[in-house]
Amino acid sequence: MKLTGNTILITGGGSGIGRGLAEAFHALGNTVIIAGRRQQVLDETTAANPGMRSAQLDIESAAAIRAFAAKMAKEYPVLNVVIHNAGIMRPENLLEQPEELTDAEAIITTNLLGPIRLTAALLPQLKKQPEATIMTVSSGLAYLPMAMTPTYCATKAAIHSYSLTLRYQLRRTKIEVLELVPPYVQTELMGDAQASDPRAMPLKDFIAETMKILKEQPEAQEILVERVLPLRYAEKNGDFGKAFQGFNDAMGAGH
Repeated sequence: MKLTGNTILITGGGSGIGRGLAEAFHALGNTVIIAGRRQQVLDETTAANPGMRSAQLDIESAAAIRAFAAKMAKEYPVLNVVIHNAGIMRPENLLEQPEELTDAEAIITTNLLGPIRLTAALLPQLKKQPEATIMTVSSGLAYLPMAMTPTYCATKAAIHSYSLTLRYQLRRTKIEVLELVPPYVQTELMGDAQASDPRAMPLKDFIAETMKILKEQPEAQEILVERVLPLRYAEKNGDFGKAFQGFNDAMGAGH
C-alpha cells in the first residue's frame, strides 16, 4: 500500500484505532474521510485535525450503506482506500440463554455484515482507480478467542476468512486486500477501563508500529505487530490448549 496520495475512508474513524490511523494517514498528506454513527465524535476528531473530512454512517443499515457509497462516489470520485475499522465488542454469558440475542446480532451486523456490505457497495468505485486498497481489521482474538466475548471473536475469525477469499477473488484486479490484526490495545472498545489497562498495548505504540510495517514491508498482506504474534501463531506453535487456558484465566474470562 502506498502511504501518500490516497483518498482514504476509515469507518469507526472518530475514536480508538480508527482515529489513530486517520491521524497518521492525514499527517502524511492523504485525504482522509472518517465515518461513524456519532456525529459529535466525528466533529471532535475533524476539529483536532484541520482538513480531515467526515461523513455519518449507520454501519448496521444495509440501505444506509448503499446510500453512503453513492455519496462517496459523488463527493470523492478518486476514493481508492477503505479501512473497515468500525466494530463493537460486548461480553456475553452463553449460559444465560436469553430469548433475545440482541448483543450477538448487533455484533454480527456491525463487525461482519458491515464490512461485507460496504465492500460490495464500494467495489465499482474502487475498480475504477489506478490502484486501490481494502484493509480489513480482524483481531488477535480471531486466532485465540477470549471466552467472555464469543460472538466478537467469531466475527473476527470470519473477517480473516473473508479477507483471504476477497484477496483471491480480486487477484487479477488492481485492488489489494490487507488485513490488520490488532492485539489488545488501549482503546475504549470495552469501556474506559480498557483505555488505561496496563495489559493492553498503548494506542500510540500500536499505530506507530503499524505505520512502520506498512512503510517497510509493502508486500505484507497481514499487518502483525510484535504484541499480536503469540495470539496469531498459538496453534502453529503447538501449545494452543495451554495458551487458550492461560490467556482466558489471565483475562478473567471465565463465568
